[in-house]
Amino acid sequence: MGSIHLIRHGQASFGAADYDQLSELGYEQSSSLGVSWEASGWAPTSAVTGGMKRHAQTAIAAIDASGEGDGYDVDPGWDEYDHLALAKAQDSSAMGSDTKAFQRTLNIAITGWMAGEPGPGEPYETFRSRVMASFDDVVAQATSGRQVAVFTSGGPIALVASHLLAGDDSLFQRINDVIVNASVTTVIVGASGARLLAFNETGHLPRDMVTFR
Repeated sequence: MGSIHLIRHGQASFGAADYDQLSELGYEQSSSLGVSWEASGWAPTSAVTGGMKRHAQTAIAAIDASGEGDGYDVDPGWDEYDHLALAKAQDSSAMGSDTKAFQRTLNIAITGWMAGEPGPGEPYETFRSRVMASFDDVVAQATSGRQVAVFTSGGPIALVASHLLAGDDSLFQRINDVIVNASVTTVIVGASGARLLAFNETGHLPRDMVTFR
């Protein structure tokens, strides 16, 4: 049996000129994950990141802190949808809001995006197809005894989890709302296929380092 460990990036720079950078706390969250790996004696057999800077920064911080690993491969199929553009198209002042108000605006925009309404960025169907294709790729890698770490964003993790739990996209939005920065969602791969083992684990994070955005 193999396993896949879907890791949401550490806290990014909400409200900054470049969102796609880890904040200072984001680096600390990512390092805490790596320290927990070292303490438990666990290490990924291989690692994959999306193509975004925050994915690579999370991977590097975690792998360096663990003292294990030989780098990572990059697969842009694990990239996040353009949530900033979606929220701004819904409400141009969204980025000036606090994070809870931003999430409310984003959720309204996501509902329309999933329904096929025109908007900025890629269509929802394109997002779904590329993420699930990349998930199929790592399932193929997670052969017996192999542990694949995937450093990505909340959207791809929510989509995969929804498909594993419900067989479709129906849980995507509810799951997407609650994925914690630097959390780990574990999928086991065996003779019966891929199954969700654990969701949104944060035991490696001190309580004051748990963030949703």
